[in-house]
Amino acid sequence: MSGAIDARSLAVVIFLGFVAVSLLLCGLAAADQDDPEHFYAGGAALGPVGGGLAIAGDYVSAATLLSTTGSVALAGFDGLLFALATVASLALVMRLFAERLRRKGVFTLGDFLADRLGDGSVRRALGVATLVVLAPLLLVQLTTAGHVMTAMFGLPDGALTGCTVASGTLMVCYSAFGGMRGTGYIQILKVAVVLGAVTLLAGLVLARFGWSPFALFDAARTGSQAGGAYARPGLQFGHGLAGGLDLIGFQATLVLGAACMPHIMMRLHPIRDARTARRTGAWAVAPVALLCTGIVVVGLGASALVGRDLLRAADPAGGTALLMVTGALDPGASGPRDSPLFALVACAAFATTLAAVAGITLAAASSVTRDFAVDSGAQGEGKASRKEIRRARWAVAAIGATAVLLSAYTHDRNPQVLLSLSFAAAASILPPVLLYALFRPGFDARGVRLTVYGTLPLIAVLMILSPAFSGTPVALFPEWDFDVFPLQTPGLVTIPAGFLLGLLGTRPGPDTTAGEHSRHRARRAPARPGGEA
Repeated sequence: MSGAIDARSLAVVIFLGFVAVSLLLCGLAAADQDDPEHFYAGGAALGPVGGGLAIAGDYVSAATLLSTTGSVALAGFDGLLFALATVASLALVMRLFAERLRRKGVFTLGDFLADRLGDGSVRRALGVATLVVLAPLLLVQLTTAGHVMTAMFGLPDGALTGCTVASGTLMVCYSAFGGMRGTGYIQILKVAVVLGAVTLLAGLVLARFGWSPFALFDAARTGSQAGGAYARPGLQFGHGLAGGLDLIGFQATLVLGAACMPHIMMRLHPIRDARTARRTGAWAVAPVALLCTGIVVVGLGASALVGRDLLRAADPAGGTALLMVTGALDPGASGPRDSPLFALVACAAFATTLAAVAGITLAAASSVTRDFAVDSGAQGEGKASRKEIRRARWAVAAIGATAVLLSAYTHDRNPQVLLSLSFAAAASILPPVLLYALFRPGFDARGVRLTVYGTLPLIAVLMILSPAFSGTPVALFPEWDFDVFPLQTPGLVTIPAGFLLGLLGTRPGPDTTAGEHSRHRARRAPARPGGEA
C-alpha cells in the first residue's frame, strides 16, 4: 500500500511540477504577446538550438510515443519501419523546406503561399486544408491526454471527461497567453522530460538482457508469438497483397505527411538565415532520432517482458505498451500503477500530449484568424494588428471548447481513422502545393485550389469506405459494415492524386505569376544576414 501511495504521490508531484513550470514559462513569454510578431513568430527568439528543440517537441506526438511503441511490440519489423520513417520524414522536410519557407511577416501556410504566388485568394483554400489536417489530430491528442491523466492518477473511467476538460483548459492557457514563444518553451521542456523518461526505460530494458540487442530481439520475438514473421514486414497490415499495399501507403503517408503538419511549418517561417536553418534542422532531427531509437528498444522490451496476449488484452493496437512495460521493469511494485517508474513515464506521456495539443490549437487558431478573416492584417504585406491578436486568442478558446466537446463523443472509439485522415490530408495536399509553388513554374492559385478541393473529397470517400471506418472490430464504427475499399490508409491513392491535380492546375508556358512576384520581392527586399535576401 505504501508503494502505491508513494507512486501516486510522485505522479502528482511530477504532474504539478510540469504544469507549474510550463505556466511560468508561458507567463514569461506573455509579457510582449500583444506584439503580433512575437505572438505568431516568437520562435525566432529561441535561436537555432531552442528552435530546433521546439520543432522536435511539436513533431513528437502521442502517436509517435505510444502508437509506435505498440507497433514495435506487436508487429516487430513493421514498427521498426515506422520509427525509421518518423525520423526520415523530419530530416527530409528540414532539408527541403527549412531554408525556403523562412520569410519575414509570414505566419501561416496561407501567408506563405499568398506571398509566394502573389495571390491572396489561396488563403482560404490553405485555411481549409489546415483545419482538416489539424482538427482530427487535435481530437486524438486531447482524448489521449484525458486517458493518460486518468491512468496516471488511478481514477475511474467516469473521471475521463473531467480529465479531458482539465487538459483542454491547460491547452487554452498555453496557446492563448504564451503564443509561439510560450509554446516553444513548453516543447523544449517536453523534449527534455520525454527523452529522459524513454532513455531511462530503454537503459533498464537493455540491462535486463545483458546490454545485448540480439538477446533482447530474440526474447521479443518469443514474446510476440509470431516466430520468424516478427523479423519480416507484414504483421501490422497482413501478408497479402492488400497488406503489402497498405504498408507502402502508410510509409509514404508517414514520410510525406508527418513533418508537413501546419503547426510544424509555422516554426520555419521566423528562421533568420540559411545557416540558422541548417543548425535548427540538426537540433530538430537529432533528439527525434534518439527518441525513436529508445522507442524501438522499449517496444521490444514490452514484447519480451509483458507478452503479446497481455498487450492485446489491454489495447488491441498496443497503445498501452509503453506504460505496461514499467510494471515488468519494477518487480517490487504490486501492479503497474503502483510503480514510481509508471508515474514518471505516465507524466512524460501526458507532457507529450498536452504540449502537442497546445501547438496544434495555436496553429489552427492562427489559420482561422488570418486565412479566413476578410480584414486580416495578413492582406497587407504580412502585417498583423493587435486587434487580430485578440481575435486569435478568442479563436484559441473557441477551438479548445469545441475540441473538448467533440472528444466526449470519440474517447471510446479507435483513433486510428482520425489519425489516418489527418496524415493522409497532410501528405496528399501540403507536399504537392509546397513543392510546386517552390520549384514548378506556372503553378498558381488555380493549382492550389484544384489540389485542395479535389483531393479532400477523395480522401473522405476512401476513408469512409475503408476497413478503418467500418467492418472490423477495431474500426471507428465496428457495428457497421460497408467497407469496399480494401486499404486502411488511402495514401497510396490520394498522394499521387494530389500531385496529379497540382500538375493539372499548372498553367503551361513560362511562369508569369509566382516567378515575377518573387523576383519583384527579391529586388526590393533588404539583405538578410549571411548575404541572402
